[in-house]
Amino acid sequence: MPDRTGSADGSGAGGRPSDPDAADHHLNVDVEYATERRAEAVAESIRVEVGEMPDERSGATVECDGTVVRLKIGAADPVALRAGTNTWVRLVGVAEDVAAACDGRA
Repeated sequence: MPDRTGSADGSGAGGRPSDPDAADHHLNVDVEYATERRAEAVAESIRVEVGEMPDERSGATVECDGTVVRLKIGAADPVALRAGTNTWVRLVGVAEDVAAACDGRA
């Protein structure tokens, strides 16, 4: 039976891919915003979820580069990749909604 705890080197072999680029299946998602401030707000809002998902078969990283938020999603199999992608895209949507709701309050 394969080890489902993941490898010590972060490759994700047989478990959670702590490095999405090293996963068997991966997807990169770039979301561009009108301002760096909005991109940073979204990235910071979702970055706290990295490593907190209860899914043993997928993982992600979040980066902010100017006006672009970059998600790297990795998974052990295509089904986990689809599920992980859905989760992260929803998290981005929620962060966008909250940021938009707060626009007039500052």
